[in-house]
Amino acid sequence: MFDHLFSLATAYAMGAPPKGADAGAANPIISFLPLILIFAIFYFLLIRPQQKRAKQHKQFLENLKRGDEVMTSGGLIGRITGITDQVVTLEVADNTRVKVVKAHLVGPAPGKGGSESCATGS
Repeated sequence: MFDHLFSLATAYAMGAPPKGADAGAANPIISFLPLILIFAIFYFLLIRPQQKRAKQHKQFLENLKRGDEVMTSGGLIGRITGITDQVVTLEVADNTRVKVVKAHLVGPAPGKGGSESCATGS
């Protein structure tokens, strides 16, 4: 007795195929719409801001000069005493110099003539 009810419910659940040629043509576009929307959200919320931040950091590194006070990713704050293509020499205290790879400079020292957002990474 229950077998007959289950097969009847299955038949109703399957339903009739869509009628007309237009119903099948729009289906692939509509099925990709959520993926396109997710990509757009990721682009505007994650990818684009990161590219902007990387561009600002590259510009910061290109404009470094002797005498600038900067902060490293490790939290050291010092004055630039020497610059090469890859390495920056910082004076962190009197007669105490530290060599740091240029890529590890995060921004100007907090409160020293630059935006603190570069130094904090936000």
